[in-house]
Amino acid sequence: MNDMVCPITNGLPKVRERPLDPPAIFGQLRDDRPIAPMTFPDGARGWVVTSFAHARTILTDSRFSSQGSLKHLAFASELATELDIEKDLPPGQFEHMDPPEHTRFRKLLTGEFTLRRMKAMVPQIERIAAGRVAAMRAKGQSADLVRDFSVPMSAQVICELLGVPEDARGRFEELSFRALSLDVKAEESKAVLDAIVNLLIEVAMGKVAEPGDDLLTGLVTGGQLEPAELIGVTLLLLVAGHETSANMLSLGTYALLREPEQLAKLRADESLIDNAVEELLRYLTIVHIGVQRTPTEDVELAGVTLRAGETALIHLPSVNRDPERFPDPDRLDITRGAIGHLTFSHGIHQCLGQQLARQELKVGFTTLLREFPDLRLAVDPDEIPMRENMTIYGVHELPVAW
Repeated sequence: MNDMVCPITNGLPKVRERPLDPPAIFGQLRDDRPIAPMTFPDGARGWVVTSFAHARTILTDSRFSSQGSLKHLAFASELATELDIEKDLPPGQFEHMDPPEHTRFRKLLTGEFTLRRMKAMVPQIERIAAGRVAAMRAKGQSADLVRDFSVPMSAQVICELLGVPEDARGRFEELSFRALSLDVKAEESKAVLDAIVNLLIEVAMGKVAEPGDDLLTGLVTGGQLEPAELIGVTLLLLVAGHETSANMLSLGTYALLREPEQLAKLRADESLIDNAVEELLRYLTIVHIGVQRTPTEDVELAGVTLRAGETALIHLPSVNRDPERFPDPDRLDITRGAIGHLTFSHGIHQCLGQQLARQELKVGFTTLLREFPDLRLAVDPDEIPMRENMTIYGVHELPVAW
């Protein structure tokens, strides 16, 4: 590595000065050293990237590999030093593969997540959202938006798409939450992963016995995946499709309720919802662990030599706050044209389910604001517990009233 002092040691800082902004050090790095040395919790030396332009370059450069992108955990924890994630996960985690292996999985699934298909799911998503609103109203005039709306809504959407039966959904929600915690012991994390795999095997076997009109049945009966790959792909789709949308719904609502001027604009004009969703995705960037790419050869970028094998961690929350790409980036502005953010990554590994996420968020926010015109926080905004200890950022709970 270049002879430079590492400004970030023992992984990324988790604690934020303000709940909706990345830690201040990343803004300082973007201004002074947009490709900066860092040390991962396992002691490996690498780089942290905070510039939008540099991040986009790396994500489209075939000299940077996604293979092994789970090798170094970004945040310091027992998991970072004791858990071998790549070894313990079932095969089929294609977001951590390079072509041609990545291409094989991606081609198999791309047609299932087209914009046309996801738009066709909107009535189904609206039905699910309406059911969650009815459940909230049945509780009276207050609820926890996380537990009563966001989590069950997103879980039901992805489970119906895949064909996960209702009796397995509750177990999946609980296990998914525990799987993404950074505070669990390595032994518990392995046990949780084993439980999820066993649950998915049970669900897959059910599709063999009783095929349905769903994505999982197609994967089971298609014969293009080995059994272990099938479980790995299903695990990826379930966890990624559920946790990201659920946390964006909750955190996005929290952000809007903290910004009454922006909230008022959206209430007054529902046609702003597309812009609002893109801006919230940019502004919040809930994948706060970033994405990792490792150069397979020495690469010169912006005057810095990234040596082969030195992992570059692209810090997405700060990349999406780059003023060179988004003027006045620390301000939430739902009228901004935020298309082009890197929340869903970029290049061949751009998020497969991004169109589904967009439809869920549009339906979710629109339904909440339409059905609860006086929705408000039930506690002081600064009392909301944030998910700093999770791989996906958000709020642990969101007490609301109407």
